[in-house]
Amino acid sequence: MPLGAPKESRWLRAEARRDLPPAIQRRILQAAFPNSRLLKIRPLTEGLRNSNFLLHLDNPTTTAVLRIYEHDSSLCQKELDLFEHLASSIPVPEILYAEPQPEDGLQPFALLRYVDAISLKELKRSGDSQALAQAAASAGETLAAIGRITFDRPGWLAPGLTVTPIFRNADHALPFFVDSCLQNNHLQRRMSGVLRANVHDLLWSADASLSHIATESRLVHGDYGKRNLLVAQTAGHWRVTAVLDWELAVSATPLIDLGHFLRYERPCAPRLEPHFSTGFERAGGHLPPNWRHLSRILDLAALVESLTHPALPADVAAEILELIRATTENRDHRLP
Repeated sequence: MPLGAPKESRWLRAEARRDLPPAIQRRILQAAFPNSRLLKIRPLTEGLRNSNFLLHLDNPTTTAVLRIYEHDSSLCQKELDLFEHLASSIPVPEILYAEPQPEDGLQPFALLRYVDAISLKELKRSGDSQALAQAAASAGETLAAIGRITFDRPGWLAPGLTVTPIFRNADHALPFFVDSCLQNNHLQRRMSGVLRANVHDLLWSADASLSHIATESRLVHGDYGKRNLLVAQTAGHWRVTAVLDWELAVSATPLIDLGHFLRYERPCAPRLEPHFSTGFERAGGHLPPNWRHLSRILDLAALVESLTHPALPADVAAEILELIRATTENRDHRLP
């Protein structure tokens, strides 16, 4: 196995999860766009949890994305509340129509205005280093703006932007949480005992450092990765034009999002750094001296939790395991 983290794979489905029956199409369109006609509908494959469709209407100004919430019905209202709260300060999609609690047996859905842009992941594949540097700096600035939104305590964000505790105990919360994940049957089928022991040791060795950020209560996206950031060139400069998929948003430390964003970044071959962290600090974000180490530890906890999910695709599970190994073995620092 080569040193360093694995190449980033496509954390999405090769095919759309579901079709949209004509009767449901008519029902949604009649409610949302009674004076428009559907010209074309195309399923989108991005994401693992919900279904998304691109709708082309006979009104050229109203191309929309239909988002059907299949994983957890409450997440529709949560995203709607966040979009409304963030619209004036953070680039988020415009809500065209939504039914978070349909009365006729449909799953919750929202229609969002289509953003004409590409994902940061697509831009990275282009190989344009100057464009990527500009977009990475903009992503850092956007993350700093997200972190300026605060709550009264850390925890999970629910509908109404209420905050509920994530951990039962405040002391040693993260290592205890990871230990509970390591006891999960689905995780144990995927992860060796040796690797579980290494994860346990690493989390507990970092506990004292993590305690200093455990009480932060800033808005955290929770999935601040390149596929959820849309970018476009405006006035000759690449910038973030929309931040998608806020289902996992929490009140916590922005280091969680920094760790997720830099999950595949290696100091020996940087592509997003130092542009991302420089943009973050330039826009007012605070980075402690050991921020890179702490952000990797926080991202490690998120990766471990992912392995507890029963329906995790095998290729995604394999990628997560290799990311975890790379972190526990501190591979970047072993490279020449």
